[in-house]
Amino acid sequence: MQTLKVVIGWTENNYSAVCEEKDIMGVVVATHKDLEALKQAFAEALQFHIEGCLEDGDILPEYLKAGAYELVFELQISAVLHKFDKMLTRSALSRATGINERQLGHYMSGHRKPRPDKQAQILAGIRKIGKELVSV
Repeated sequence: MQTLKVVIGWTENNYSAVCEEKDIMGVVVATHKDLEALKQAFAEALQFHIEGCLEDGDILPEYLKAGAYELVFELQISAVLHKFDKMLTRSALSRATGINERQLGHYMSGHRKPRPDKQAQILAGIRKIGKELVSV
């Protein structure tokens, strides 16, 4: 089974998903306000794309034709922060990460993209808060 990496981010008012794997003969994109609904919408968009390619006579790998692939969703920090926005306050995340609230807001909105070390710092902060909650 082949895996296709789908990158999910947050832009303005929606999650967005994109897959740019060369085997799919193009780019497939989907958007939705709900993360789980986005994943389903992306899977449907990819299937629609594959069917269109086959109708057009494009040559696709057998695994795509047979549906023998798994979608692996990778959330960008903007999507992670938005996902937990209703569960974590920015001030709590700021205390756990050492990153100021305003900067976290920029990362969440997608206006700024954190460097890899800041991404790791944010994820570590979320995990730290999670561990503290589980310990209760």
